[in-house]
Amino acid sequence: MIRLMTGEVDEIACVAAHCDDIAIGVGGTLLSLCRARGGVRVHALVLCGGDSDRAEEERNALSDFCPGATVALTVLDIPDGQVPAHWDRAKRALKDFRQTCEPDVVFSTQRDDAHQDHRTLAELTPTEFRDHLILGYEILKWEADTPRATLLHPLAADVLDEKSLLLHKHYPSQLGHDWFDDEAFRGLARLRGVQCRSRYAEAFVVEKAIIGFGEPTGERTTA
Repeated sequence: MIRLMTGEVDEIACVAAHCDDIAIGVGGTLLSLCRARGGVRVHALVLCGGDSDRAEEERNALSDFCPGATVALTVLDIPDGQVPAHWDRAKRALKDFRQTCEPDVVFSTQRDDAHQDHRTLAELTPTEFRDHLILGYEILKWEADTPRATLLHPLAADVLDEKSLLLHKHYPSQLGHDWFDDEAFRGLARLRGVQCRSRYAEAFVVEKAIIGFGEPTGERTTA
């Protein structure tokens, strides 16, 4: 399996439909990136939850999931489950959000997600981040919509431990769901690890990417 390296990542954009989506889908990757490089700038936009205690859950969680990073978070109050009906507002919010950052990578939902809010956001994200690397994360839930991943990011065991701990610490409102438990998160991470010859991993769907082979772009010179 060929490893593709991004180089230094200084600025990250994370977009989500709901509070906890980012932590579930990309929490381990955020921990790894922020631990490895101090001073990362993380910009996050969440469409739903701003009118509830979930916004505070999200604020506290991202602070811990992004150690040493500068985090700017916006949580809107679009009703949960009704993002398609508020398409104009979601589109406008994403457009405004795009003006606040110039990220090296964008983490968003993926197009084949069965939840209508996630699916709508996945369709909107590339209309604003047109020249960026967009990685669609997966969100474990009741629906059998686990994607066929095209990119995998290995996670160290201690990173997965921390991810699970922080999910349970910061999202008490979700603990009643039968899918929100340590076994579920570890099971999915283990499966994704098997698929990239690692112990654990998080999986993503690549929206679109450009790859360069061989020499750097430019005219080749010969001696």
